[in-house]
Amino acid sequence: MGKIEKVTFNNKQSREFNAEVKKRVNDYFESRGISKHANAQMVFKTVILLSVFFGAYLLILFGGLSLGVMWFLTFVMGIGMAGIGFSVSHDALHGAYSSNKNINKIIGYSFDLMGANGYIWKITHNVVHHTYTNIHGHDEDLEVAEFIRLSPHTEYKWIHKFQHILAFFAYSFATLFWVFIKDYRYFFKENLGPYENKSHPISEWITLIITKLFYYSYILVIPYLLLDITILQLITGFVTLHLTAGIILGVVFQLAHVVEETDHPTPNEENMIDEHWAIHEMMTTNNFARKNKLLSWYIGGLNYQIEHHLFPKVCSIHYPEISPIVEETAKEFGIPYNHHETFRQAVSSHYRTLKKFGDPDFVYA
Repeated sequence: MGKIEKVTFNNKQSREFNAEVKKRVNDYFESRGISKHANAQMVFKTVILLSVFFGAYLLILFGGLSLGVMWFLTFVMGIGMAGIGFSVSHDALHGAYSSNKNINKIIGYSFDLMGANGYIWKITHNVVHHTYTNIHGHDEDLEVAEFIRLSPHTEYKWIHKFQHILAFFAYSFATLFWVFIKDYRYFFKENLGPYENKSHPISEWITLIITKLFYYSYILVIPYLLLDITILQLITGFVTLHLTAGIILGVVFQLAHVVEETDHPTPNEENMIDEHWAIHEMMTTNNFARKNKLLSWYIGGLNYQIEHHLFPKVCSIHYPEISPIVEETAKEFGIPYNHHETFRQAVSSHYRTLKKFGDPDFVYA
């Protein structure tokens, strides 16, 4: 990939909304004497999700269970893995879990325990995606696979006609790809979004190697050594775990930005998005199923992506409370607050968007 010019935002324009929404949200926490970081509920959720994953893992190793039950527990591990990514690692890697950066760093290693690399995530997600949301050529989250067109500005290929079917299979393999290919590829990749010739500290290379080896050891080597199973049975359980986590993570992440209501802007001749960054985030981001308490608990801030993008340093446990504040402020300033009432509506909208972007005759207005 050639050099990509850095996109800027016209933050001198319409900055009143940004100032006002920040003021109101800050007032919410200050008037109630509430920390913006994790509370007892968040800590409890962390314990539950980690217990689901590692509890199922230990049952498989030492429970003396039948093959069928052990296989079922790999589904449970996949659900736990996705939940940890949504509700624990995500907050910690954003620095939102605690005001103490060391605590965030330690909890952030839960991401590495799941086989991914937190350092690369902080670059591609925290910095690149959160700054250049839905901007083709910059937002790495739009680059799922060559046969998936998540931006109307991506070059069209004939296979995109079938992407509304293929995409969900691709999402299923997301974490497998992450564990074995994505992190390594990004470490060696010359450019990451707008970052040209990005170099990585030696310490991060060492962390990558050590954590990957640790993951491969506890998730593959130890079960094979301790259990009376074949290689095929081991692979079946491992793949089941990742297909479960992959489809959950892959679908939920797309509902925040690749739906019918969200925008895919392009920079002007000066390589600038001609609006304030905060308004850009409002236009390119979508909430869903805010009234579904169980789903909100499980996926953390992923169904409150508007609040998350505006306030990434605020723990996701607080998003349900600050969401009405953000929505009301947006209405007062005449700014769209994209949201779907239910999870099903959001998935349907994403499916229609995939079909639309896969239509060779579709022209983005």
